[in-house]
Amino acid sequence: MLTQTERRDVKEKVFSMLDRAGIAITEAEADEMEIAEYGMDRWAEIGLQILVYVNTDRCCAKELVLLPNQICPEHRHPPMPGSPGKEETFRCRYGDVFLYVPGERTPDPKGRVPEDKAAFFTVWHEIVLRPGEQYTLMPDTLHWFQAGPEGAIVSEFSTQSHDETDVFTDPEIIRVPE
Repeated sequence: MLTQTERRDVKEKVFSMLDRAGIAITEAEADEMEIAEYGMDRWAEIGLQILVYVNTDRCCAKELVLLPNQICPEHRHPPMPGSPGKEETFRCRYGDVFLYVPGERTPDPKGRVPEDKAAFFTVWHEIVLRPGEQYTLMPDTLHWFQAGPEGAIVSEFSTQSHDETDVFTDPEIIRVPE
């Protein structure tokens, strides 16, 4: 678990990145920012900072902020009653993001995963997103992503989000720890 000092430091880094990218947020949004630790004490390497603008029964918009080289672990958004699962479009706003999806393995990918967690990263078709570029993921598609050395900001536009139902490849991950 992050200490209060670590939380403050992470938020300062995130707000600095948002400022450099020219993305304004309200004080209320800043207060509600989630630091996803995934139930592990490895947030600096496997973690994600999430700002939710809207999440209704029809749509969702978020900023996903990754610190330098930080990884959002492999997962998918499964079908739910009345829904095939979340469809999402990632649009890079700042830095480089390396997105991995099913398909032919990319030779010499840019992403690097912790050796002890390598078995839980199974899709290696690399999509490199730079500012202004975007990619759409269909529901129930296995994916993971990692920031480049400057960190990255990705705007997510999607159907309704139910983060608590995400299915992770790594069984140790807890999306919403208690």
